[in-house]
Amino acid sequence: MVQFGSFVDICRAASLIVCPMLGPPGGTGLEADCYSRNVDLGGTLLFQSATLIIHIVALVMTSIMIYHIRSKYTAVGRKEILIFFYLYMAVSVLELLLNSNIIQMAYAAYPYFAAVHVGLMCATFWCLLLNGFVGFQFAEDGTPLSLWSIRLSSLAIAVITAFIAIGTFKGIAGLDPQKPIALWIIYFIFNGAAFVIYVILQVVLVLNTLDDRWPLGDILFGLFFFAIGQVLVFVFSLNICTASKHYIDGVFFGAICTLLAVMMVYKYWDSITKEDLEFSVGGKQNIWEVKEMHGEDEFAYGPPSDPYGYPKATSTYYEERY
Repeated sequence: MVQFGSFVDICRAASLIVCPMLGPPGGTGLEADCYSRNVDLGGTLLFQSATLIIHIVALVMTSIMIYHIRSKYTAVGRKEILIFFYLYMAVSVLELLLNSNIIQMAYAAYPYFAAVHVGLMCATFWCLLLNGFVGFQFAEDGTPLSLWSIRLSSLAIAVITAFIAIGTFKGIAGLDPQKPIALWIIYFIFNGAAFVIYVILQVVLVLNTLDDRWPLGDILFGLFFFAIGQVLVFVFSLNICTASKHYIDGVFFGAICTLLAVMMVYKYWDSITKEDLEFSVGGKQNIWEVKEMHGEDEFAYGPPSDPYGYPKATSTYYEERY
């Protein structure tokens, strides 16, 4: 049973990035009872090889979503939601490097990369929470106030939580790797609360401001995928690992469910935002096409008029006389 402030049972169930940095000083950290097989690639042991593929897929899918968001030039909250996806991409890159052992646990820099991962992960949840307020227009979207409030506060959250993480790993600033209560709070309570509040805000937004109720489905699917991912990681990871003979574990399915939840965030945002085609690039192209058609229609009714407004003669004086 999971105890408040303790990673012991959690790390026994799933091999999280922070687990090797916790536990008694000088030890090997907290290890999982079952974890996926290692793969030897050119003399380098890769951990979580199946999860590594999911992280690569996540980077590709996130790039596609970012491209589509950037193409909606006049959509509400476009720049704000982009910050969230950039942060998620950064987290995915670090998870790819740390979970797969590309940045090895024996490296002196590993704790610092793990701390940065914790900071970026918390900043991602915080950014998602702030994006939940964009639709209420407390500050007009796209303005410096809206953008910099998200950027600076997310940076502050990242720095504070990363400091708590590295302090816990190193046992400094009154923090203890054997009693990582502060790290446990930001890892689970802070991030979980940010996600739940975001979901509640979006449900209120849809019910109070939109006639269409279909976006609620995107929200519920996102909540479902996120919750299922957490359950698979922290409850059924050992069972999955044993049943699959160490080929995959709960972290693999957790990465898939997290990606699906992020995709639902994009799908929800896309469904509640509409681009103003009058001011879009595509709209400008259509306007020019209409103008060209008008020019062609002018010739359809005869020769063009004189610049001074007089119609051009269709015959000369000589032709009229003779």
